[in-house]
Amino acid sequence: MEYASRITAGVLFLALIHACAARLQHETIDVSGFEDSARHWYFIRDDDRIIEPLPNQLRYQPSDVREIAENILLFQKSNGGWPKNYDMRAVLTEEQKAAVLAAKNAANTTFDNGATYTHVEFLARAYALTRLERYREACLRGLRFILSAQYRNGGWPQFYPDTGGYRKYITFNDGAMIGVMKVLHRIVENEPEYAFVDDALREKVRVAFEKGIDCILKCQVEEDGAKLVWCQQHDHRDFTPRPARTFELASLGNQESAEIVLFLMSLKKPDDRVIHSVESAVRWFERSALRGIRVESVEAAPTQYPHHTSRDDRVIVVDSTAPPIWPRFSELRTHKPLFSNRNGKPVYSLADVERERRTGYAWYTYAPQEVLDRYPRWRKKIMEGH
Repeated sequence: MEYASRITAGVLFLALIHACAARLQHETIDVSGFEDSARHWYFIRDDDRIIEPLPNQLRYQPSDVREIAENILLFQKSNGGWPKNYDMRAVLTEEQKAAVLAAKNAANTTFDNGATYTHVEFLARAYALTRLERYREACLRGLRFILSAQYRNGGWPQFYPDTGGYRKYITFNDGAMIGVMKVLHRIVENEPEYAFVDDALREKVRVAFEKGIDCILKCQVEEDGAKLVWCQQHDHRDFTPRPARTFELASLGNQESAEIVLFLMSLKKPDDRVIHSVESAVRWFERSALRGIRVESVEAAPTQYPHHTSRDDRVIVVDSTAPPIWPRFSELRTHKPLFSNRNGKPVYSLADVERERRTGYAWYTYAPQEVLDRYPRWRKKIMEGH
């Protein structure tokens, strides 16, 4: 009887193992956060990259959790952060892996294009699925890197520890700082995939998060006593708007600001400062929307540029049925739609942007519409809570 019980227990144990393995095989973790960097790796030339994609480079499926996680570990630098513009889903050759491993001590770690915070988030979820200790340890190294990169005033630079040039500015462009804040927010909110974060580190995260909120509010551009929205980059000392690349002038950034506002609206118990910040931004989006136009891609002769190949062109079309659209940038003070070429000189229409930048950058956005759509429900909830 005892022998039969042992056999039964063994069969049940093996069945459980197979069930867990089958579950893991079909589980997926959101990989959309890696796509911006992957797109840059495949389609935009960069002389600073360690490896280049091969023709028809194979990619793992989102369900290949362990394989993607192992790539993430491979690309993690000695300081705990990650570089940008590689594909975490790429099936790398042994030669590619060796080149990445040889660059382990490089300090090109960043929060740009989804780097670092997306890797930390994936590893936390991969550990929750697999319970493999190396994923937990790598996630914690990444989290400590994030905390070490924060300025005393609560902001994060675009790159760390290399903060030369505009890399030192507090960066909202491409979701850099807000991406970091979302990860910290999940830890502060005690989401289960971060249950392994101990109390001491969790307290550091809480402090960093609160400082980050304060920084966001201080960065909001104010003109004549009225708060508006945010620039893509802000000075790391006095929070004033700052330029980045030559075609990214100091301005009011509608796309990045929409993401900031949506994040602030996600806070469960916003204080009066946060509420005022959101309402001010909503008023700006309401009055800065452009109506009766849309951006259309048109056929054009393929042209090779240093960083991309343009196979079309973009024009503004008058269309009374078009939904509201916002310029990516609005000029400080005048609030006119703002554009620029690589020479850094401002222009005021898409037609005045050279084709290289016209087709190589997103000059318009629909992102603020989501803020306007969500605002009434958010406002009602806040008023009921007060």
